[in-house]
Amino acid sequence: MKRRQFLISSAGAAASLAVSGCSRRPGRRLAFGGRIVGANEGVGHLLRQGGLPAPKAERRVPVIIVGGGIAGLSAGWKLRKSGFTDFEILELETDAGGNARSGQNAVSAFPWGAHYVPFPTRESRAVRELFQELGIIQGYDAAGKPVYEETFVCGAPEERLYINGKWQDGLVPTLGISRRELDQLDRFKELIAGYRDRRDADGRPAFAIPMELSARDPDLMALDRISMRDFLLEQKLDAPALHWYVDYCCRDDYGSYSSDVSAWAGVHYFASREGESARVSETTLLTWPAGLGWIVTRLARSLERHVTRDALVFRITPTGTGVTVDAYNARDRVTTRLVADDVILACPSSFANYLVPTLAAEVRHDLAQFDYAPWLVANLTLRAFPTSRAGVPIAWDNVVYKSPTLGYVVATHQSLQSRPRETVLTFYHALAGRPTSDARTLLRSRGWAEWADFIIGDLSRPHPEIASLVTNLDMMLWGHAMISPRPGFVWGRARQRVAGLNGPLHFAHSDLSGLSLFEEAQYRGVVAAERVLRRHHVAHASSI
Repeated sequence: MKRRQFLISSAGAAASLAVSGCSRRPGRRLAFGGRIVGANEGVGHLLRQGGLPAPKAERRVPVIIVGGGIAGLSAGWKLRKSGFTDFEILELETDAGGNARSGQNAVSAFPWGAHYVPFPTRESRAVRELFQELGIIQGYDAAGKPVYEETFVCGAPEERLYINGKWQDGLVPTLGISRRELDQLDRFKELIAGYRDRRDADGRPAFAIPMELSARDPDLMALDRISMRDFLLEQKLDAPALHWYVDYCCRDDYGSYSSDVSAWAGVHYFASREGESARVSETTLLTWPAGLGWIVTRLARSLERHVTRDALVFRITPTGTGVTVDAYNARDRVTTRLVADDVILACPSSFANYLVPTLAAEVRHDLAQFDYAPWLVANLTLRAFPTSRAGVPIAWDNVVYKSPTLGYVVATHQSLQSRPRETVLTFYHALAGRPTSDARTLLRSRGWAEWADFIIGDLSRPHPEIASLVTNLDMMLWGHAMISPRPGFVWGRARQRVAGLNGPLHFAHSDLSGLSLFEEAQYRGVVAAERVLRRHHVAHASSI
């Protein structure tokens, strides 16, 4: 069974101990090098420190987009294709893309964050529109099902789990699991099936993507007020294997354990994916060696003349007639004031508390409820593939049972070569199981050598020879990688009020959905762009 194809824990304390014990062991020498790369936190922290220079120049730009991640690029995509070109995207980093960025070396392209997109649902109209434009969707069959470019569909084997000393196909634990636990896994499967099939009186799915199109039945809304772990226990589901699996999925999408995730968000992970394909039935996702960097590259290329990089926006001031934006160019060390009619805030929404000094107190309070999980992502270049035990081939996504980490994906999995000798493994670790501020401190307090030792130690469990195969290990520290949908947040007043704010400052980050998903980031960017188009009286066909 696949992670999101469940139809077709209490582990937090243990993980916390594992992370806190990851200091470098005396005597171990790593025979390879590497470094910590981006993100540009040094410049970003100038927001808190203050003292940035006053503007030396001023120019007018009708629409400013703050942030060049998926939300910001999607907003620019919608504006440009609607014939509105008087906008500028201000991106803090040298490369656009946010946590969907990618890198490349002599062996392969590889992701620095988001690495796949499930087949988009029928409700994800803007995603399907973009995918057809990019050639990901080649067309539709007579039944209205998308025909996908085959090289972008994840090849087999897709997922595997290292458990009880062996590899098994799929990530749902089955190898060596007791009959009682297997029965509970089946009961959970049936429970999720009921939610997936459910529709409200207006025909809306119980759990939709985009999430705003979900049903609002009271019993569904009540799920947001309890944790996913408590939801499982209320259903008399206490099997350790099931709780590990649900914990893994919550860490994978939300950077938190099930005890810290809203049950609505937890069920949404399993019950919202109803993507379809005209030709493919054995997989449900699209991926590239660069992960979502493949999409970012094409969006950024089409918007190249609109993107200003290395631009730290540090003050946004609504005026009687529009908005002024002060942006510091980190390369030239010069501040420019931009005078705009509208600003689309496509960076994490909580950053507005630093950027907009005139925000009302109630808005500041709402934004303070937005909490973000930190992540570590590493790319390991290998001279050869690790040994595959028991004849099971290395899959695209490889996970170790009861590890505090999320395992790794193989960047060369989609390679047209039948079996490239060298490869790049992209390793993921969500620092779950502790307050996010503490996890963020831990993330930044460890140096490259300590984190490299931790990574090698974790991967040595399924691959004892891994250290001898690595030629380089680079890593990226994401302090605010993804929104944490804690109990009460997704359908709470704070998120809904911020999402409802409208002009001249338009919030447009995926955190407005409470879910850090590509589809939600794109949706929020397009929603903001369409609001701006209406304010500027530009006729357009809606993508949502």
